[in-house]
Amino acid sequence: MHNGLNHYYAVLNTALLASFDISDTCRYFIAILHGINPFDVSTPTWHHMYLNYYGLNDNPFSIAPNPDYLYMSPRHKEALAHLTFGLRESGGFVMLTGEVGTGKTTVSRKLLQQLPDNTQVAMILNPTLSALELLATVCDELGLEYDAERASLKYFTDRILSKLADNHQAGVNTVLMVDEAQHLMPEVLEQLRLLTNLETNREKLLKVVLIGQPELQQLLKRNELRQLAQRITARYHLLPLTSDEVSSYIAHRLSVANGDISIFSKSTLRAVHQITGGIPRVINLLCDRALTLSFTKQHAVVKKSLFIAAAEQILGADVVAQRIQHQKKYYLAASFVLALLVGYGIGGWYV
Repeated sequence: MHNGLNHYYAVLNTALLASFDISDTCRYFIAILHGINPFDVSTPTWHHMYLNYYGLNDNPFSIAPNPDYLYMSPRHKEALAHLTFGLRESGGFVMLTGEVGTGKTTVSRKLLQQLPDNTQVAMILNPTLSALELLATVCDELGLEYDAERASLKYFTDRILSKLADNHQAGVNTVLMVDEAQHLMPEVLEQLRLLTNLETNREKLLKVVLIGQPELQQLLKRNELRQLAQRITARYHLLPLTSDEVSSYIAHRLSVANGDISIFSKSTLRAVHQITGGIPRVINLLCDRALTLSFTKQHAVVKKSLFIAAAEQILGADVVAQRIQHQKKYYLAASFVLALLVGYGIGGWYV
């Protein structure tokens, strides 16, 4: 303990000499008392301490997919409605695309929850497979036994088609969900299309959900995949959250953790949308770091300056500056257009 106090006094002296404010000094003292590195605010102990400080019972901005924090914005609800409608149609494919972190996994999880009980789902989470590997994975997901020594495209296809027919006879729907589908090779996508050839007079026996980044849209424009593209009965591109939706998103996650959006100032909330571009995953990362920094400063409210500092730590100062500058140009352009319209209207009135 004596050595720890000596360490504290040394840090305190350094802090004062460097003209640090008292909250920085508090941070070092708090860190030393808890035996953690005062310079590393990403440690789990800091998270636990800021939760207590802000009266939270859980980490509201964890990037782990916790269903308790599921937030369905109007865009997510619309995406879900499109996919649900598509699966009810007779076609074989539905598609959901969006940039990294926009909430595609959120929508797909909600879709799975809403599927009828008489549905068997096969999940492909690693699409960087050959056609043969993909069919073997589908067999595994559907609980099919097979002889690996007889492995061939025809052998696996026959096994799967037989399972689809059996499911149909038993009144069971079969859905294949492929995540990160932009990584699928064209020949693998064609193999998926062939699996959807089995159909009754009313519907396909296999429905395929393709989830991926915008590159998936470009992939399906290839000439050799035009037949598959024609079978997509519903497609939706998930856009980032708007400024109002960002505030609602943050408020929702804080409320689940027994918190309140008043933890963030209004100017900070505007900065969140400005810097994150409305991407939920980035919002989580930056808000988590901002709360940690705000706690180390012993601030009851996350200020805009601290949020920007948190963003610079994670995204880099150059990226943050670029996004702030881009937003300023947008507002200036909008103001200029508005001024022209007002001027034109006033001029027309006088004429």
